[in-house]
Amino acid sequence: QVQLVESGGGLVQPGGSLRLSCAASGIIFSIYNMGWYRQAPGKQRELVASITSSLTTNYADSVKGRFTISRDNAKNTVYLQMNSLKPEDTAVYYCKGSKVGANYWGQGTQVTVSS
Repeated sequence: QVQLVESGGGLVQPGGSLRLSCAASGIIFSIYNMGWYRQAPGKQRELVASITSSLTTNYADSVKGRFTISRDNAKNTVYLQMNSLKPEDTAVYYCKGSKVGANYWGQGTQVTVSS
C-alpha cells in the first residue's frame, strides 16, 4: 500500500534549522508532484512548498528565502530544509504526493520553534 512517512521534526530555537524528510513507498515516486503543508493549532492547513515531477518549485511567501524543497527520486524522498526558523513556523508539517486522480498524505511531524 501507499505510505508517506515524515521525519525530522522537533523542538528548535528561533533562528535555528531543521530538515524534514518524507519517504514514499507504494508509488512511482518520480511521476508524483510532492508538497509540504503545515497546520498550526486553530488554523487551516496551508501549502508551504511544492516540487513537481519536473523539478519546478513553489513556495509560500512566508517561507521564501528561508525554506528549500528538494527531492531525490533514487531514494523516493522529498526534503524540506528550513532555516531561520521563527515561532510562527510552529505547526504539524505534512507531506503530500499527488498526480491526476490520486492524492496521498503522510501522518505529519511536529515542528516547534521556541526558546
